[in-house]
Amino acid sequence: MLSCQEVSQLVSQSLDSRLTWWQRVRVRMHLLMCSLCGRFRKQSEFLRQAAQTYSSKTETPTGPSLSEEARERIKRSLKSGS
Repeated sequence: MLSCQEVSQLVSQSLDSRLTWWQRVRVRMHLLMCSLCGRFRKQSEFLRQAAQTYSSKTETPTGPSLSEEARERIKRSLKSGS
């Protein structure tokens, strides 16, 4: 049977690439018996999903942007307080 350390490495690896059939079977067997590793797997998947969601929301917009003149007007307005 795999150790918890081996399972945590394989769980992390499985987030980036597909494990072999035998690795998946061994990890599942371990997860059936070890609630801590199961929790680690769920937390890892949650963090990956959160990072993907955050990344997709912070991409550079592809739509229209302000002209340099408009940016300068906004800066002047903010500096003058009006």
